Amino acid sequence: MANLTRIGIWSVCLVVLGLGMLGPGQAWFPATGPAPAIAQGTAPAETPANAPAPPPQKTGIVEIILSGGITGGLILIFLLALSMTAAYLVFEHIMTIRKSEIMPPELGDTVRDLLLQGKVQDAERVCRERPSFLSFVLLSGIAELDGGWNAVEKALEDATAEQSARLFRKIEYLAVIGNIAPMVGLLGTVTGMIFAFQQVAATQGAAGAGDLAEGIYQALVTTVGGLLVAIPSLGAFAIFRNWVDELVAEAAYVAQQVFTPLKRRKRQAAAQATRS
Repeated sequence: MANLTRIGIWSVCLVVLGLGMLGPGQAWFPATGPAPAIAQGTAPAETPANAPAPPPQKTGIVEIILSGGITGGLILIFLLALSMTAAYLVFEHIMTIRKSEIMPPELGDTVRDLLLQGKVQDAERVCRERPSFLSFVLLSGIAELDGGWNAVEKALEDATAEQSARLFRKIEYLAVIGNIAPMVGLLGTVTGMIFAFQQVAATQGAAGAGDLAEGIYQALVTTVGGLLVAIPSLGAFAIFRNWVDELVAEAAYVAQQVFTPLKRRKRQAAAQATRS
């Protein structure tokens, strides 16, 4: 049900984005009408030498964003949603992908002592009371104690691989956002440039280079927005990936150390039985 909800939300976002792209694109590019004709024999009006210069045009980031039109605005809203999702994922990963969550303190030592005392059921109970990456791996090994050490080792490896894959799938959403955001920004830029050149064609070339440059730099805002979302997302994904690798390796080592004394004891018992 949760997956269907996510799919529905993403579908609505894409539909809104598509409707925005079908909307008018004149806001991407300032409308420029044909140059007024000058009557023959009439000299153009001279500009007084002491005439005040026109006030500078505002080119702040807010004005540029607001001048992006419907398409640019929808794409920037979509990028804002991606950035908020990435921020939530980073916060959630920081809170859940921690050593204390992956390997609860003293869990390995407690389970090892219980197994050495022959209290298998108590060891299982302790693992179930403290659900975590390590407890899942230990429960898989405990379940195969009657099958011999080879079965235990295989169960530990399979459980470790399963849990590590689950953690990697969890952090992969950051990589997805980091890869999608630049493409969404580029889509807005390409769409804006199409509208800009469309307006140039509509004015039959009367638009100047300055007008064309204004339409293009307005369109490039979405590319900047996409990069601002993608760079932190990919950086966070790389950090969490290394973090998960380190924690998984440490958890696998702890799980092996839990069963090593039991393995050694069984080998000694088997050797004594062979001698006798």
